[in-house]
Amino acid sequence: MADAVMLTIDGRAVSVAPGVTVAAAIAIVAGVTRRSVGGQLRAPLCGMGVCQECRVTVNGRAHVLSCQTLCAPGMDVQTGGAA
Repeated sequence: MADAVMLTIDGRAVSVAPGVTVAAAIAIVAGVTRRSVGGQLRAPLCGMGVCQECRVTVNGRAHVLSCQTLCAPGMDVQTGGAA
């Protein structure tokens, strides 16, 4: 992938195409699932930032909506726990 965007999701190096959202990158990485504070599985439901079920921590900033955030080179994403 010539113009690939490299980022890290839960410590795992990921390469995606430009324009891919963080939510899509998380879905591409098999076995990575966001969990709520209580430990329940969470995933994007609405895809437009209303439900806020896709919140992750990006570069140390908590509660970022992954469905509304494009992947950027060097981005560090923490999902809150892998499945």
